[in-house]
Amino acid sequence: MASSPRSTPRRVLVTGATGNVGTALLRRLAREGVTVAGVARRTPEQLPPAERSPAAPVRWHGIDLSASWAAGALREAMEGADAVVHLAWRIQPSHDRAAMRAVNLDGTRAVLDAAREARVPHLVHASSTGVYAPVPEADQRSGHKPVVDESWPRTGVPTSGYSRDKVDAEDLLDAYEAAGSSPVVARVRPGLVLQREAGAEIARYFGGPFLPASLLGGAGRRRARVLPVLPLPDAFVAPVVHADDLADALWHLLAAGPQRARGAYNVAADDALGPDDIAAGLGARRRVAAPVSLLRSAADASWRARLQPTDPGWVDLAAGTPLLDCSRLKELGWRPTTTARAALDDLVSGMRAGEGAGTPALAPRGALHGRVAV
Repeated sequence: MASSPRSTPRRVLVTGATGNVGTALLRRLAREGVTVAGVARRTPEQLPPAERSPAAPVRWHGIDLSASWAAGALREAMEGADAVVHLAWRIQPSHDRAAMRAVNLDGTRAVLDAAREARVPHLVHASSTGVYAPVPEADQRSGHKPVVDESWPRTGVPTSGYSRDKVDAEDLLDAYEAAGSSPVVARVRPGLVLQREAGAEIARYFGGPFLPASLLGGAGRRRARVLPVLPLPDAFVAPVVHADDLADALWHLLAAGPQRARGAYNVAADDALGPDDIAAGLGARRRVAAPVSLLRSAADASWRARLQPTDPGWVDLAAGTPLLDCSRLKELGWRPTTTARAALDDLVSGMRAGEGAGTPALAPRGALHGRVAV
């Protein structure tokens, strides 16, 4: 791993600190000896001691970013912070767009307002590859997607609520920067973020209660292979990053400081995850190419029937997302250490085990506080 640049923050506030990316970032910041304030709607302190994460000490602030009082509470929590990393985001309940946008947009606005009033010099916002316009349909059909830098059109996938919210959040950042307000803003646009500790969470979010762990493969010689065939479109080629590599990218931006780290940065492994990789990783003996329209129809019908929590916009997003050129981030010394396929194997092993990370957001399988409505 390349050495970090000279400027290093000593006090960092992290929103969404109990989630997939947040827990990985807390581990990374602990290695650097950074004093961390963690913000979450449900903090680990609300769990029984035996269920809490053994992560480094964090000063927790239980703040609901959708609440009217959030900006004031955030401002107090940010006093003296060298930087803020805004990770908080909702993708469920997928049938309640208002609840999601209250956190994703109103919450982002509250974070920006609080950071300005607290005079925080640097803010790093977690955006997504979901802000990018879909690749041409011919590229989707062939599975040969373009590799794009941060200048690719930022219009999103119109049928994906997740994508629209990510675009709207970046529009808020643009307006904030145009007003000349501090802090300096950097935004990361990662691909799919995977890690073992998010296994149970991702299974809940995208499979719901009807996804049996026995249907999942995983790394190791005893991999279960009970799926004879898995239908997946050729278009399902996606950028992926392991949560620890994304956390390291966030640290490189923080260490570079507001003078060097501003604007947008793509974040992904050097390789991409293709449909054959996905099928093999999930334990299928083989993949059959299926049209995107077929998977979309199946997702739409089962989502409307509340059989699973994944709305059909996720299918459109998976088909349309481009691959990522991460050259700009690598100029700061960052390098990914985990391949896309290895990241998938790590996740699937966690899904099979019902793995969690000792936080309410990353509750292990079977925990009451980790249930997701469909």
